[in-house]
Amino acid sequence: MNDALPLHGRVAVITGVSRHRGIGYAIATRLAQMGTSLFLQHWSPHDREQPWGADDVSGVMQDLRKQLTHDAELDDISLDLADATAADRLIEAARARFGHLDILVCNQAVSGSDGALAEQTATMLDRHWAVNTRATLLATRAFAEQHDGREGGRVIWMTSGQGQGPMVDEIAYATSKAALAGVTPSVADGLIERGIILNTVNPGPVDTGYLTADTSDRPDRLAGILNHFPQGRFGEPDDPARLIAWLVSDEGRWVVGQVLHTEGGFRRYG
Repeated sequence: MNDALPLHGRVAVITGVSRHRGIGYAIATRLAQMGTSLFLQHWSPHDREQPWGADDVSGVMQDLRKQLTHDAELDDISLDLADATAADRLIEAARARFGHLDILVCNQAVSGSDGALAEQTATMLDRHWAVNTRATLLATRAFAEQHDGREGGRVIWMTSGQGQGPMVDEIAYATSKAALAGVTPSVADGLIERGIILNTVNPGPVDTGYLTADTSDRPDRLAGILNHFPQGRFGEPDDPARLIAWLVSDEGRWVVGQVLHTEGGFRRYG
């Protein structure tokens, strides 16, 4: 059982799972196939604001249930993580449903409503901070408070490539994600004494639908972006999902407080 289902008996909370093409869906699929029970957060109103649109969440959950193994279960919640109390309510609801929680993956993100420095407003900055940074920190705090020190405690944060090169048109997003990358070692050092391992993953440019949506009328731009990938393809949601699945397994137990980049050799210049 342990070899076939290395995460059998564990429970994972994953945020930002609402679309079949999303990274959250790929992470949930990987963990389900490893034996994990899942408690999934989604907020479709954000998706409906984007060019790529929203999926039917009930259909997404139904398809993920098909990936469950053995006696694992799945539950979900629609929750706006911009709310100051939402992170605590997320962990409380997950614990009420499953009892002890073993894994937290903070995959949620506000995107598509950003701009250059000259376009920034307090509202824009605050919204990105609230969802991307504050909710991640508060969910991690709540997760740590319920953890009883048993082996297998894992937290994964998601950052971006803001430290690898400029993101001049996404200042609010890059700022919120840079904060997570910067504080990773400090938070990880505090969690490890409680039996929880924290690492942060930069998935690199992953086509979750936004590349096609943003360049559908400009195939030359799409080809130009593709040229920066030396392996001849865009990142796919399962690329970061494979790394995350390894990190939350026992195989990843000696990696602590790192910001890991999974970008396929993406070349930002040239």
